[in-house]
Amino acid sequence: MVARKEQLFVNSGSPTLKDLVSGRLPNDAGRYGAFGGRFVPELLMPALIALEKQSRQAFGDNNFQIRLETELKDWVGRPTPLTHARGLSDDWHAQVYLKREDLAHTGAHKINNALGQAMLAQSLGARRIIAETGAGQHGVAAAAACARLQLPCTVYMGVVDIERQAPNVDRMQRLGATVIPVATGDRMLRAAIDEALRDWVSDPDSTYYLIGSVVGPHPYPFIVRKLQCVIGREARGQTLEQTGRLPDAAIACVGGGSNAIGLFFPFLSDDVELVGIEAGGIGLADGAHAATINYGRPGVLHGSYSRLLQDENGQVMDTHSISAGLDYPGVGPEHSFLHSIGRVRYETATDREALSAFAACCSGEGIIPALESSHALAGAKRYAKNHPGTSILVGLSGRGDKDLPALANFGDAS
Repeated sequence: MVARKEQLFVNSGSPTLKDLVSGRLPNDAGRYGAFGGRFVPELLMPALIALEKQSRQAFGDNNFQIRLETELKDWVGRPTPLTHARGLSDDWHAQVYLKREDLAHTGAHKINNALGQAMLAQSLGARRIIAETGAGQHGVAAAAACARLQLPCTVYMGVVDIERQAPNVDRMQRLGATVIPVATGDRMLRAAIDEALRDWVSDPDSTYYLIGSVVGPHPYPFIVRKLQCVIGREARGQTLEQTGRLPDAAIACVGGGSNAIGLFFPFLSDDVELVGIEAGGIGLADGAHAATINYGRPGVLHGSYSRLLQDENGQVMDTHSISAGLDYPGVGPEHSFLHSIGRVRYETATDREALSAFAACCSGEGIIPALESSHALAGAKRYAKNHPGTSILVGLSGRGDKDLPALANFGDAS
C-alpha cells in the first residue's frame, strides 16, 4: 500500500523548510505553518507556558546539557550502533543500514525523550509524573527514568494494549510505576491519552505530564523532537564515518512520529530522501488502518491542530494496526508540516508487509525488531525494489521482545 496522491497548495508567504531548520518554527504560538498550537483548557496554560520557558532555558544551559549527555552515555548506552544489514542488503539488492535504537536502555528510542523530560520535570519541581503508553515502550522508559530520578510515576494504558503488551506491563510495575488500565473509548492509546489529560487537568501544579511522542499542545512537539534528534545526529555522523557519504534515503515508521522526526530532522537540509511509513493495517476501510497523513485531514486532537483520522462529522475514527505503537488516529504537527511542503514522503505498509519484513530481519540479521520498526523495514524493502543499488538508512526504533506473545496469533508471513 503506497501513499494516496493529494494536491497541496502552499502560499508563497507560507513558512518554509528553511524556517524550520533555522529554528524560526515553531513560532511564538507553537505553530509549524498551519499546524500545532495549544488547544487545551485554560487551567493548563500556566503549566504549558512554564514548561516552554524552562525547556528553552534547559536546552541552552550547558550544565543541563552535560548532565543529560552524561546520563545518555552512562545509563542509556548512547551512542547506539549503526549496523550494516548484510543479509537484507544481499536479498534486497541495496545497502541497508540499521540505526539500532533497540540497543538503547529499555529497548527503544523512547528512553531519550523520557529521560530528558523527567529531568525537566524535576527542575520544575514536579512531585509526580504521569504518562500514557500504547506499545508499552514509552511507559517502560518513563518508569525507568522516574526510578533513576526518584520520582513517582503513574502510567495510563488501554486494556487492549495491556493484553497484547503484557511483558511491558510487568516491566513498568517492576520499575516502580503504577499502571492504570483504561477501559473507555477505543481502550487503546487514544483513550490512554484522554485519561492522562484528565489527570493532568485535575492537578496541573504538582503533576508533570510526560508525553511520549511529538504530539500534544506546544511545547511538547518541540521538546520531544529536540530530545529525539540525538538519533539522527548520531546516524548522520556514523554513515559518513562508515561509508564516506550520506545515505540516499532515510526511512522510519510513523505513528505519533517521535522516532521518525528524531531521525529525519538532522537530514532535512541534506540531499537525502526522507520516507515515513504509516500503519496500513488490513485495508482502506474506516477502522482498518492508522494511516493518518495519507488518509486523514486537519483537525484538533489532544491539544494540537494536525492531520487526524475523522469522519464527515469531525468524530475521531477507530484505527487498527498489528503494531500497538502505531495504532493512533493522529500525528505530530511537524510531520503534517513536512508533508505539506513535500520534504518528507509518507507511505503505508500493511500488517502483512510488516510481518514479512519482521521475519526477514529475524532470519537474515539475527535481530528481532519491534513491529513498529518492521513497518519501516517494509518501506525500505519497497524503496530498494524501486531504487536498486542505493544506500538506505532505517530507523530501527525498538526491539520486538514485547511483540512475541501477540505474534502467536499470526501465521508465518515470510
